[in-house]
Amino acid sequence: MSEDRERLDYGLFGTAIRELAQEIADDGFEPDIILSIARGGLFVAGGLGYALDVKNLHVMNVEFYTGVGTTLDMPVVLPPVPNVVDLSDKRVLVADDVADSGRTLRLVHDFCSDHVAEVRSAVIYQKPRSLIDCEYVWRRTDRWIDFPWSVLPPVVTRPNRVRDA
Repeated sequence: MSEDRERLDYGLFGTAIRELAQEIADDGFEPDIILSIARGGLFVAGGLGYALDVKNLHVMNVEFYTGVGTTLDMPVVLPPVPNVVDLSDKRVLVADDVADSGRTLRLVHDFCSDHVAEVRSAVIYQKPRSLIDCEYVWRRTDRWIDFPWSVLPPVVTRPNRVRDA
């Protein structure tokens, strides 16, 4: 493993989630909904859901990364798209694993902002170049991150599928 990477294992992930949840609680923000950005945000949203006692979790599938350091021209929301009626007048916490360029988070934040009472973002890592400054960040880094759920190759490789990071 390269020394120029952040390494998050499952044990440290548990610590990160608890500390991130405590930061949110200490700030007094009480989300009605946690909206995860799939796939990496699913783990974050699940952990935060338990730690903050929020059962109303939603998923937004966004494709952007196609490999290590390679992306589409712009993030694309994949179906099914959440119904904004489900989000209306709610305090929404958008959860993702990393705010790298911030383009994915910006897309989801903009999707929500006209339909919710309040939207805030929580990530494990935020990079300096991120277009969006998340309200809740566990660590800041400019390095590539090895997450425990994406560091190993898939058990099964599906043909004709773009690989993402």
